[in-house]
This record gives sequence, structure tokens and C-alpha cells, in this order.
Amino acid sequence: MSFIGTRSACINAATLALADAGIPMRDLVTSCSAGYLNSTSLLDLNYVEDSAGGPDVTLGILPKLDKVTLLQMDSKLPIDILENVMQLAIEGCKAIANYIREILLENTKQLEYRRGV
Repeated sequence: MSFIGTRSACINAATLALADAGIPMRDLVTSCSAGYLNSTSLLDLNYVEDSAGGPDVTLGILPKLDKVTLLQMDSKLPIDILENVMQLAIEGCKAIANYIREILLENTKQLEYRRGV
């Protein structure tokens, strides 16, 4: 198994598990990575992109509260490029949050149907 994106995958899986278990949370915590390679901002880098050695960022957010919970970057980036990469990562995190909410809603509907509610 590749280590690329495992931190984000674990955060997203833990969020889904906690929400599915009914644990009260102020917001979902979602995470994704973004990077910069060949003058292009990239979301969710694959092995080849990550191995190219460009800077990458792992971001975790509370999407409804617009709060950053995690920011990890192991290289340097000019501030204007960092802002673009961060914005891309925020959009990715919000898309993941929407997908998790859809999954939770569908699961709730299935539970209601099975229980005859």
C-alpha cells in the first residue's frame, strides 16, 4: 500500500465512522492533499506526481465552520502559489464533506426503511 494520501484517508474514514456512530460533532473533519508541479496546482497527487518531488500540502478542515484543523507542508512555496494550492485543497475537502454527507444520508434512509419508519 502506498503512503500517499493515507493521512487524509484515515482522517476522512474516522470522520465517517464517528458520524455514522452518532457521535456528536460540531462539523465533519475532512482532509485532502494538494501539490504544485510543472507550474500547475494538483489535487490528490498520485504516486508519479508525488515522486516528482514538488511541494505538497495536506490540509484538514471543518468545512461548515471554515476552520483549518491540519496543515502540513514539508517544502517551501511562494505565498501566491501556496494560496492557490490551499484553495484547491479547501475545495477538495469541501467536496469530500459533501460526499460523506450524501453517504450518511443514504445510510440513514436505508436504516429507516429497514426499521419501517
